[in-house]
Amino acid sequence: MAMKLSRTLIHLDSIPNPVNASLVKEFYEYLKQLGTSDNYQNQNLKQLINFAKHLGAEETMSSVKTKDDIIAFLNTKIKDHDLDPDKRWITTWNDYLWRIKYFFRWLYNYRIVKDKGEEPTNNSDWITLSFLLISKKKSKRISPYLEANYGRV
Repeated sequence: MAMKLSRTLIHLDSIPNPVNASLVKEFYEYLKQLGTSDNYQNQNLKQLINFAKHLGAEETMSSVKTKDDIIAFLNTKIKDHDLDPDKRWITTWNDYLWRIKYFFRWLYNYRIVKDKGEEPTNNSDWITLSFLLISKKKSKRISPYLEANYGRV
């Protein structure tokens, strides 16, 4: 059964570092302010909570500065070939990647800029920091949504 947003919000308290918990809560408020759906907010929060737990009590999200820090977490999503012969983990890996990138882009282009007393730019103008330039994994799985399967619309 999928976890609802209200239940996910309770799990914010399980983030071992209070600074990270605060950042994730602020990001949630930002998503609400944008008017995003509960499901979108929920999926972002669940993945950020997992990332924050991976960082542990000592490391803050704002101290993450290398690709290796992020890739180390993403690689925890890789499953053994015997457990996942279709390599569906690649979709999970890529999903976590773009959500983490979005969070860090928010952190550096909105949150930190706002803290300096400056006006944040529109998210379409946000820059992506070099440590976030991580390529998606390519999957060789055949998409179940091929046009040939559904005919022409």
